[in-house]
Amino acid sequence: VQLQASGGGLVQAGGSLRLSCAASGRTFNNYVMGWFRQAPGKEREFVAAFGGGTYYADSVKGRFTIFRDNTKNMAYLQMNSLKPEDTAVYYCAARWSRYSEYHKDWNYWGQGTLVTVSS
Repeated sequence: VQLQASGGGLVQAGGSLRLSCAASGRTFNNYVMGWFRQAPGKEREFVAAFGGGTYYADSVKGRFTIFRDNTKNMAYLQMNSLKPEDTAVYYCAARWSRYSEYHKDWNYWGQGTLVTVSS
């Protein structure tokens, strides 16, 4: 499957953004979809996943929502109440089996979209 992330940009603290991930392939609904992020000088970290339930990193719970539209082969990450520490390149990812918070467990990656939150 090929993934294309979009929707990043510059936003003030407290604002919102919605990231989108377009996926190719006819078996999209069989994949677990996830979002990760990587800030400069830091490891890539888990943000959220959708597959057999929804899962969130503690740092984004209550602020971010992951959802998907299998009819359109799309996954989304709605980000509200953004904080400067949310600044990172955000990646969408897909894998066959259950979700994992370890980025190396994921099989497919989009190219990343930059989110910058100003204070």
